[in-house]
Amino acid sequence: MSKLINLLIQGADCCDPLSVSEYEKAGGFAALKKAAASAPEEIIAEVKKAKLLGRGGAAYPAGSKWEHLLHIEETPKYIVCNADEGEPGTFKDRLIMDKLPLKLLEGIIIAGFVFRAKAGYIYVRGEYRKLQKRLLTAIENVRAAGFLGKNILGTGFDYDIHVITGAGAYVCGENSALLNSTEGKVGRPRIKPPHLAEVGLFLQPTLVNNVESFANIPLIVNMGGDAYLQQGHPDSGGSKLICLSGHCENRGVFEIPLGKLTLRDAIYNPEIGGGIADNKKLKFFHLGGQSGSIGSVDQLDTVYSYTDLRKAGLSVGSGAIVVMDESVSILEYLKGVTEFFIHESCGKCVPCREGNRQILVILQKLSVLGAATSGDLDTLRRLIRTMTDASFCGLGQTAAAALNSAWKQFKAEFEANVGRK
Repeated sequence: MSKLINLLIQGADCCDPLSVSEYEKAGGFAALKKAAASAPEEIIAEVKKAKLLGRGGAAYPAGSKWEHLLHIEETPKYIVCNADEGEPGTFKDRLIMDKLPLKLLEGIIIAGFVFRAKAGYIYVRGEYRKLQKRLLTAIENVRAAGFLGKNILGTGFDYDIHVITGAGAYVCGENSALLNSTEGKVGRPRIKPPHLAEVGLFLQPTLVNNVESFANIPLIVNMGGDAYLQQGHPDSGGSKLICLSGHCENRGVFEIPLGKLTLRDAIYNPEIGGGIADNKKLKFFHLGGQSGSIGSVDQLDTVYSYTDLRKAGLSVGSGAIVVMDESVSILEYLKGVTEFFIHESCGKCVPCREGNRQILVILQKLSVLGAATSGDLDTLRRLIRTMTDASFCGLGQTAAAALNSAWKQFKAEFEANVGRK
């Protein structure tokens, strides 16, 4: 029996991704028509029943986020799709924008109807230039078919979607930094509260969701929240797109049902990861991107769900699974992770800006026999706590997550080169 599921990516390879007529023949825009004829509360109720957790990494309940925005009376409201997929090892949103752009647009338009929003925006990472053009073409086609623009479906509702491009800054994947960038400001995080639902784009109430989150909305509206929930885990319905890379045999995007298989299945099942390349042994895996946790062989039987991974000290995050074999030094790997955060830190706060640099100095000392002392390990632990507790935004708060989890799993490698002082 197959471990995979064909729920979200259904139709990804069977028709012209930009053809509205072909999308409609496959059932496209049926959810939009249903939503346009429904009360906002009815649509939000289904999203809540579905227990859709945000697919960008934070895993915040989408239904609660939507309900919060609905009860805010101030207008106008805006819908923003976070397509700034800058997390290393993550490329599932790219697949949706390439193969299922109309499903993504349908989800964003449904959100527009629910909140009677003034406009929608898709913020695409700068490196996805071809996808930006693809989305613009898809928007033109949807507008020409009457599902965007003036008087959508004869309801009197006017709504359009605009594509904004970033300049390659990882920090703009943080929602408030993304909104600043969209407004033409420096892409640095905002202080919260106020929350973006209250003071978001152009200081107006705003809904910000990930590409994968929006693409799931038509499914939930069509299936109903209860049916969608049954496809996944009792605490988190539906499926999850995972991105396998590194030293596994099969690399790519796979759709799996939440709560129905383990990490061992994801890495070793022949139709998913296919095991470790060149008959080598697994050493560790890095979940959810650079800001996610590192896991060991002992955690392979953990069920892949938000709840089960969290209990094991791991996380779904963006859906990335980077597989590393026995040839990889954990210290060398962590040096690469830290160098990434040094490069991508916006520099706004001291814990992140300076903390990452000091972590790299210690990791470099640990890589040389006898260069580091036990005091360096103590300093490393203090840096992890300080960055996690005192950094301004999620980037700095999670920059040491990989290091912290690796310390617990591979403590002997950290101590191997430490001198006696």
